[in-house]
Amino acid sequence: MTIDKSWTTIRRRGSSNEFWNGLQHFLQMAKPFVNDRGFIKFPCRRCLNNASHQLEDLESHIFRNGFMFGYNQWIHHGEPATGNAGTTVAGPSGGIHERDEMFDVLDDIISEDADEDAVGGPSSNDQYDGLFAALRSELYPGVSSFSSLNFLVKLMHLKVLNKWTNKSFDELLKLAFLKIDLVESHYEAKKLMTKMGLGYSSIHVCKNDCALFWKENSLKDTCPVCSESRWKLQSGKQSGKNVPHKVLRYFPVGPRLKRLFATSKTAKLMRWHSTGKSKDNDVMRHPVDGKSWQEFDKRHPQFAGDVRNVRLGLAADRFNPFGNMSLSYSMWPVVLTTYNLPPWICMKAEYLMLSLLIPGPQSPGKDMDVFLRPLIDELKELWVHGLDTRDAASENSVFRMRAALLWTVNDFPARSSLSGWSGQGYRACPTCNEDTPSMRVIGKTAYFGHRRFLPTNHHWRSNLQFDGRTERKRPPRKFSTTDILEQLRRVKTGIPGKHPSYGGVKRKRGDDELNWRKKNIFYELPYWATIELKHNLDVMHTEKNV
Repeated sequence: MTIDKSWTTIRRRGSSNEFWNGLQHFLQMAKPFVNDRGFIKFPCRRCLNNASHQLEDLESHIFRNGFMFGYNQWIHHGEPATGNAGTTVAGPSGGIHERDEMFDVLDDIISEDADEDAVGGPSSNDQYDGLFAALRSELYPGVSSFSSLNFLVKLMHLKVLNKWTNKSFDELLKLAFLKIDLVESHYEAKKLMTKMGLGYSSIHVCKNDCALFWKENSLKDTCPVCSESRWKLQSGKQSGKNVPHKVLRYFPVGPRLKRLFATSKTAKLMRWHSTGKSKDNDVMRHPVDGKSWQEFDKRHPQFAGDVRNVRLGLAADRFNPFGNMSLSYSMWPVVLTTYNLPPWICMKAEYLMLSLLIPGPQSPGKDMDVFLRPLIDELKELWVHGLDTRDAASENSVFRMRAALLWTVNDFPARSSLSGWSGQGYRACPTCNEDTPSMRVIGKTAYFGHRRFLPTNHHWRSNLQFDGRTERKRPPRKFSTTDILEQLRRVKTGIPGKHPSYGGVKRKRGDDELNWRKKNIFYELPYWATIELKHNLDVMHTEKNV
């Protein structure tokens, strides 16, 4: 019986039983032909039979990179050099063992690296070899459909759902799974999960929030602004691992956006803002129906030309990670939401992306821009260059995905930290700007003039019961982008941080600076100045406080 080689041309490898069974048959066929060192030629699209590696890595190479083109007679892997080298319809009637469901997961993760002809060449990254080793490892002898990797992923999920401590997870592994080929600790499990694209970057921060020890500062031991040490002083210890004062956790956005296009279901939903939006101009059920979105599309037609380009919103607020404990500590998660998705999905927890976890114990305040630096740099890259992304809804074609941040959504104090316009004082209103009507009442600042927003003929305008006067003023003027940029040009650049001799020194604002404390970091995005609605107050606080 001749050999079936048709499986070598299948593109969607993870979801194909035919590919899996054919690959297992090929591995069994090639096993007797390793050399005396245990090496064999690899016929993947990366190695092209020019490189030899250990046989145990052959499966992951072919699965990740695909089977090389033109290798129709497997002379290096057990097929005689004579005879018909073409593909046939006969072949293995069944796999070596049942295909584990984690193959579909890995296929979604590494599919961009596997599509050589689409992206321009196969990946040279060997980070997935450990995953395939865990995937080949049986949970118990004879249980071939449920691998150690599959079990570990589900166990880690249970840990999160039930709030197990790291120590309890380690003890469970030692007590209950002695005979299972599994990781030995939670630390090893996290390292394995990182290879699946579920990791983050740890960035050290100055104790006074002056700067990040990142990029050009990554090797420094002292802050470039205040010269404070990067490390905590450990009393009584002569040597050991240095411990940083603060650690910022950064979760890269690009890989998570690419994951949304890796499956056909979510890839189709990423077009909803174009295909499913309301056709009634008087109805707004999604931000795409709003003026700000439409004006953005008019100003950036090239970006709007591909409906798969991603529109993002940013939300940040503080919370106490210690629950109801009486500890004065606050952390700031920075979360992104994807507005390409329909309204009943884009705000669900599973579609929200945590991008930054800003450490405490104090709020960043005016130094919020220091912590936003990694995210802003990536957003600039996503706007200017984009990422090659495989679209599962378009026959796995590859397109250049770009992304834009449309606005932020916060409560009023967080808005002040992000926008740079102080929410205190006589000019606290960011809409009225320098025209904010206010006065001092019993030691507090009061804001009045709300009747200005009513129609000119409204009877409340002439009612004297509000403040004893009639209201004849028109609504506050709308400040243009040019007006705002001119105001920001007059703002002096301050020193970041909270060190009492540097950024912590209070500086009195000049009258020409109005309520601006800084020109926020979002203006580094090439399109930010053109956005009509930059900062929003979330509905919960608006309804609660009105």
